[in-house]
Amino acid sequence: MGVEIERKFLVRDEHWRGLGTPVHYAQGYLVADGIRTVRIRIAGEEGVLTIKGESSGISRLEFEYPIPVNEAFELLKLCAIPVIEKFRTKVLHADKIWEVDEFEGQNTGLVVAEIELKSEDEPFEIPSWIGKEVTGDLKYYNSRLAIHPFQNW
Repeated sequence: MGVEIERKFLVRDEHWRGLGTPVHYAQGYLVADGIRTVRIRIAGEEGVLTIKGESSGISRLEFEYPIPVNEAFELLKLCAIPVIEKFRTKVLHADKIWEVDEFEGQNTGLVVAEIELKSEDEPFEIPSWIGKEVTGDLKYYNSRLAIHPFQNW
């Protein structure tokens, strides 16, 4: 059984650029009801099916399975809410990977960074380009951004 422990932050400036290679992501939701999420994702040339449970603090159950990319394309067509598109750049800082998401489409202008932890109280160093923490703020969940995009805030 997988558990995701994640903290999410706004990005304050451009100093993260050039520290990793951006990869295009397209993701859609077959289910996103606030309790559970079933997501289809295409990351570069890889397809992934992800099932997430309800959050408890900054933790939640998460199960991920690789799927053929051609099947992921077909499953994205079944999504009832708009597909989210973004570029993700993985940045190494103080032995931790930060995932910086720069959104496209109706979410252009939003840049968010996430760090996955092994425990809720695991210490980590925050890079200088990281801004306000938005962990737990539902409006920054990708599934919510699909329904209530950043440009409409």
